[in-house]
Amino acid sequence: DLGTTESGIPITVNRLVAEANLVVSTGIVEPHQYAGYSGGFKTVAIGAGGEPTIRATHSPQMLDHPGTRLARIEGNPFQEAIAEAGKRAGLRFIVNVVQDEDQNLLAVKAGEPSKAFAATVEVASRVFTASIPHQFDVVVAGVGYPKDVNLYQASRAASYMVFAPVPVVREGGAVIVPAPCPEGVGTGSGEAAFYRLMRSAPSPRHILNEARQFGYPPGGQRAFVMAKVLEWCTVYVAGCRNPQVVAECKMVPVPTVEDALHDCALRLGKDIEVLVVPHSLQTLPVVKESR
Repeated sequence: DLGTTESGIPITVNRLVAEANLVVSTGIVEPHQYAGYSGGFKTVAIGAGGEPTIRATHSPQMLDHPGTRLARIEGNPFQEAIAEAGKRAGLRFIVNVVQDEDQNLLAVKAGEPSKAFAATVEVASRVFTASIPHQFDVVVAGVGYPKDVNLYQASRAASYMVFAPVPVVREGGAVIVPAPCPEGVGTGSGEAAFYRLMRSAPSPRHILNEARQFGYPPGGQRAFVMAKVLEWCTVYVAGCRNPQVVAECKMVPVPTVEDALHDCALRLGKDIEVLVVPHSLQTLPVVKESR
């Protein structure tokens, strides 16, 4: 137990880390839904962090903060908390890398954690983000194998489009995710918790209200995130082999992307603007000017 951050987040780390003479970490830097970018202090603060730290940094209050977004470092309370925790835990040196989708090295930065992380983020932002002029009515967010094998993973495409620094899709619009999802929701414990919460709740609003009042069980933050997405826009899943599972998770199953676009035109008007993001988990559109 190393006390709390300035904002009151408990700092707990593995004893081996806390008692070490020198702490060195390695990490891959890429857009992260909570931290803005992975790597940096997160490797120690979360990777070697105790349950109180993980629970507090993944709480509804943290995820409700407007600064907790992909590709955002400044003003991100999650990033601020893990940076303070990592420093308190004694992290003194990091080796961080940026990789492409084939895991080829694009950059390696090493040194004092804050400076090396900032240098790596600068490279990662050029690799993983793409500027767009405004929000769009509809976004087709490609996932691809292996992320399209289950709904738990594939639905991240929708959350990335909403939790970008500025939502890529406008409020009331739609995200279309083409994904066969042969495994249904997925087979892990996190997937089971996600499915149980999404299926049992009468509405996304109910999930949000319950979590804000009572918290959520382990793994429940993914359902909370998707509930926030569904409060913002409609999510279609095209070509899913288990359409009932999609519907139970409060999303809209459709046979094809064309069917989803047709439904969007009926709901939103025939002059809808559509953005296609073929690799939505590797390329984050960043809105330069909100419409």
